[in-house]
Amino acid sequence: MSQPLTYLSLGSNLGGRETNVLLALRLIEADGAGVVRARSGLYETAPVGVDNQRFFINAVAEIRPLHYPLDLLKRLKTIEKKLGRTGGHNRPREIDIDVVSFGSRILNTTDLTLPHPRYAERAFVLIPLREIAPGFVCPASGRTIGDMIDSLESGQAVFRVSGRDLITTTAP
Repeated sequence: MSQPLTYLSLGSNLGGRETNVLLALRLIEADGAGVVRARSGLYETAPVGVDNQRFFINAVAEIRPLHYPLDLLKRLKTIEKKLGRTGGHNRPREIDIDVVSFGSRILNTTDLTLPHPRYAERAFVLIPLREIAPGFVCPASGRTIGDMIDSLESGQAVFRVSGRDLITTTAP
């Protein structure tokens, strides 16, 4: 049985940020985590919830996972370690890979919550997600990607790396 389409958010703010994100995408396939079907462009974004850190390079990928959610998460954590991840939550890090959604699956365990509990608040996830999945609907809330973007807190600047287009959220 084929696994449902899954969306991953990738980000890096240490070392060769672009290289880290692109290498993580290659390792997702090489290490047997899943097949990358699409990826967004690369975006530069300010860290969320912290100051005095380098900006992140972010992207979103659509994959066909080769494992169920918790096994996929373990493989993604292994990839993070291979790429030298040392930073924890809200710390600078070489790579961060989050499972945004796993088809229509809703899950809440100590290790994984699906869909990701904060993705709908983050322009650095929603803007690249809209690029590759303009018809995306949140499996938990039923909200469309456009509605979630329109509801974002103002001031979240997202720069497309190629062309350096500024996309910023405005107050609703």
